[in-house]
Formats: sequence, structure tokens, C-alpha cells
Amino acid sequence: MKKILYLAALLVTFQTTLTSAQSKLDQDRKAILSLGGFYKVTFDYGETFSPDTAYKNHVQYHASGYEWAVVEQESPKKIVIQHILVTGDTSVIKHWREDWVYEEPNVLSFDKSSSWNKTKLSAADTKGRWVQKVFQVDDGPRYESIGTWVHVDGRHEWHSECDSPLPRREFTKRSDYNVLRRGNRIYLTDKGWMFEQDNQKIIRSADGDKLLVREKGYEEFTKADEAKFAYAQKWWKTQQPYWTAVRQVWDEIYAQPGTLKLKGKVDGKLLYERLFELADQSAKGKWDVVKNKDAARKVIADYVEKAV
Repeated sequence: MKKILYLAALLVTFQTTLTSAQSKLDQDRKAILSLGGFYKVTFDYGETFSPDTAYKNHVQYHASGYEWAVVEQESPKKIVIQHILVTGDTSVIKHWREDWVYEEPNVLSFDKSSSWNKTKLSAADTKGRWVQKVFQVDDGPRYESIGTWVHVDGRHEWHSECDSPLPRREFTKRSDYNVLRRGNRIYLTDKGWMFEQDNQKIIRSADGDKLLVREKGYEEFTKADEAKFAYAQKWWKTQQPYWTAVRQVWDEIYAQPGTLKLKGKVDGKLLYERLFELADQSAKGKWDVVKNKDAARKVIADYVEKAV
């Protein structure tokens, strides 16, 4: 009888643990899915402290716009959100993309000079955690980091830290540092969500890392009227098949082991410029998926310097 009661207690404990884990996963997914929608976005960044007393903080950065975060793919353990930036009534730009993957064992870690290394995570490191994979406007790599969604006292938030290339707001303007170490915090608000950052601008060399200056950042997403995005929704419908094919090509590259290194300009053009041109041609010519993939694969191959 004691053995039966012991086994019954074990079964109850197992079922309770399983239910709790499933409930937590459902909460995580609900929080991530709520990042999708129609938003007014403000971008605010300011440098705060440098160990070099002679360093002069750069001018604070402020910008704003409208952004549609489209949930492109949803499965139990993966959610893909594509951001579409709206800068005018008929002015639309395919912006950044974020893939959320549950208990993902592999991440791309930024090194420097457009180079990323594949890192294998242990089962203990990934258990119950989500990797956020952030991609450039051309769906090339930007940064990937892992963290745990926390749901407590009515708050829903996620934290992580990782290295990344310079942000676009400084990529063509500065050369005094080469790595941005991001301290990421995403949390839901009653009006949308906030992407808060505590960043370090790093000079990375063979001698190691040297801190240039710290930075505080806020990207606030406030829910906006869907009517503002009518043109963007029509535009994305014509562009979506092409960019789905582009993602599939990149997935082939990301599946390769080792280091991924990308070139800058080829024949005077950046990768996103050439892919955007193809996207417009595809939208007008109604290419099929095979032709989209073939065209994208040929262009992207010109920029992959190393993938071994």
C-alpha cells in the first residue's frame, strides 16, 4: 500500500510540474505574440559614462515613426515577427525581423568585422528559455541572445545580453568602436511594449575588449490606429512571397557549421540594396518561389565571404 501511495504521489508531482511548465510556456508565447501589432515608435539613445575623462559624449539620438510588427509564423516553440517601417502615406520599408525560438541549442555570436561564430548551448543553459534572433533588413544576421521570460506581479519581461555590430544610426558615422554589447530588456506596458537597453560601446582588438562609453536606450512601441497602415498591408502582400524565399536561402546558410563572415559593398552596392531591387522586380513580375530563391541565392552568395 505504501508503495502504491508513493507512486501515486510521484505521478501527482509529475503532472503538477508538467502543467506548471506548460502554463509558463503558454504565458511566454502570449507575451511574445503581443509584440505584434500596429505601433507608433520612438527611439531615444544617450551616452552616459566613459572611463576616459577626456571623452565627450555624442549628441543624443531621437527619432520616431510608425511600425507594423507582422506575426509571420507561429508554432508552439517558434514565433517569427517581421517589422515594417512606415514613414509616409505611401512610403514603406521592410525593417528588422525577430525570430523567437524556445530552448534553441545554437546561437550566432557576433565577433567583430561582420563575423559571427556559431555557439552550442547546453541543455541546462536552454531549459525554459527563449532565444531572440534579430536580423538585418536584408535578413542577414545581426545578433542572437537567450533569456527567460518572467511573469510576476502583473509584469511580463525578458532580459538578455549579447554582442552585436554597430547600430544603423551609427554604422556609417563612427569608427571609434566596433562592438555594441547590448543589455536587452523587453517588457509589456498597458499601451504596448518597451525595448530598454543598457549598452556598452566596445573597442575589440587582439589585446581584448576596452570600454569606450556606456549608453542608455529606449524604443517605445505605443499602439496605433490600424488605418495608418492600410498601404503597408497592401504593399507587404506583394512583397511577402519574395522575402519568404529569401529567408529560406538564409536558413541554408545558417545551417552550415563554423564561422559566417559577410562582405560590405560588392560592385558598389550593399546587400540590402540589391535584395530590395529584386523584391520590387518580383512584386511586379510575380516570380514563383523557385525563381525567387534562385535569384536571392545568387545575390547573397556574392556577399558570403566565409561559411566554413
